[in-house]
Amino acid sequence: MVVALIGATGLVGEVMMRVLEERKLELTGFIPCASERSVGRELVFRGKTYTVAGVEQALTASPGIAIFSAGASTSLRYARAFAERGWFVIDNSSAWRGDPEVPLVVPEVNAASLRASAKIIANPNCSTIQLVVALAPIHRTYGIKRLVISTYQSVTGTGAKAVAQLQNERQGKQGEMAYPYPIDLNCFPHGGAFLDNAYTAEEMKLVTETRKILNAPDLQITATVVRIPVLGGHSEAVNIELKNDFVLADILELLEKAEGVVVRDDPAGNIYPMPKYAEGKDEVFVGRIRRDVSVPFGMDMWIVADNLRKGAATNAVQIAEHIMKRGWVSSM
Repeated sequence: MVVALIGATGLVGEVMMRVLEERKLELTGFIPCASERSVGRELVFRGKTYTVAGVEQALTASPGIAIFSAGASTSLRYARAFAERGWFVIDNSSAWRGDPEVPLVVPEVNAASLRASAKIIANPNCSTIQLVVALAPIHRTYGIKRLVISTYQSVTGTGAKAVAQLQNERQGKQGEMAYPYPIDLNCFPHGGAFLDNAYTAEEMKLVTETRKILNAPDLQITATVVRIPVLGGHSEAVNIELKNDFVLADILELLEKAEGVVVRDDPAGNIYPMPKYAEGKDEVFVGRIRRDVSVPFGMDMWIVADNLRKGAATNAVQIAEHIMKRGWVSSM
């Protein structure tokens, strides 16, 4: 099986390569692609040196799986061309997430939505992925009526330019600004462009994508996205109002058995999820699980995950693994 990685030289692309190496997919070819300014650059993957190609060059290869991590404009320009040539496209941008014909997939939650005829598959937003991994077992058992979400998002979600801004500020250096304000020793409630409804694009992604993945179009959701000066991952404070009453011990048992979830919940021992310890891991960490004392069927939890891994690269590679297991693309 051939894998083409479009956006191989970017921050997420580098993590994609690392995850592909770790998970040991059986590949017959690997084609790293990037923009024209990076074409010709050399990358090492699984001990072999590859030369970065242009996207057009990859289109001439034998079809396999193309993982796009180069922004919505690139995906809109090329994804259909790859699909028409027989490639499965796993797209990490926002380009196709709202398309009703394109599966929006988190394998632990809705792998069943994958189908051989749907050649373009959307990878959800990083904050949405960790949210639904934790919420899906609860929603299936009790039904979720309403969600109130506050995110505390790593600068890595913005990209290398934002990481450089944080590092420069900590070292007292002047440099290019990814944000309109300093991020070190600061936080601001701004993720994505502000929309006409006064929410940001990142906040509305949490609303629309969560509804689509959970197949819950009427689920009431509100969200506030906050950028904070950390590198390890995104955190979310989530207030959940259920449709039915629950026993907290049963919720804990559901989460402990859920695929991809690690429960870290021991307040007496100061044990709870933190981005510092989620960094470099593929699991979604959940803690501070407690009953909401303000409503009858309410509860609160704290969800943390590495946004570059499970929030992007690992989720995409897991989708590729499902495609291979189903025999839609042959492997050796």
